[in-house]
Amino acid sequence: MAHIELPPEVPGIIGLLNSFPETAKPLNQLAQVLLRGDSTLTEGERELIAGFVSSKNDCYFCSNSHLSASNYFLNNDLFYDKGHISGMEKINLSPKMESLLHISSKVQQGGKNVSHKDIEHAKENGATDKEIHDTVLIAAAFCMYNRYVDGLATFQPTEKKVYDEIGERIGKNGY
Repeated sequence: MAHIELPPEVPGIIGLLNSFPETAKPLNQLAQVLLRGDSTLTEGERELIAGFVSSKNDCYFCSNSHLSASNYFLNNDLFYDKGHISGMEKINLSPKMESLLHISSKVQQGGKNVSHKDIEHAKENGATDKEIHDTVLIAAAFCMYNRYVDGLATFQPTEKKVYDEIGERIGKNGY
């Protein structure tokens, strides 16, 4: 049960955005810019970063919503449950993406955990300054979104089908 009054059975951030339109607009705009704006990272790669960071934060709703959006773009079958992303072992991540996910996990732990060595490793694997910037900002923003969703104890369905539908809707419509 949510800590505050929210529409019943409206999951995660969706219920919060529906209930608080004054904050919904800038939060959606930020997500749209980060995950759909100009970038040499694909929409699927950026959704993967969002879902990966959300899994590190153990935010069930955000993990599965964004992993499902990544699945929509990249034709993967990722799902987060019980502290583990199933399907990660089946996808072929480029060394660049591996290094960017590593950076995103460091941001999730705390921004000062990102080292010069982490950045150099990403650059050696082909990441540009813009891609590193975007990765850090996506990771930082999703720490905020995750805490918003979990801090208010929003409704979080467990059925994969629900998240597949959310991921497809995100993929088709954006934020």
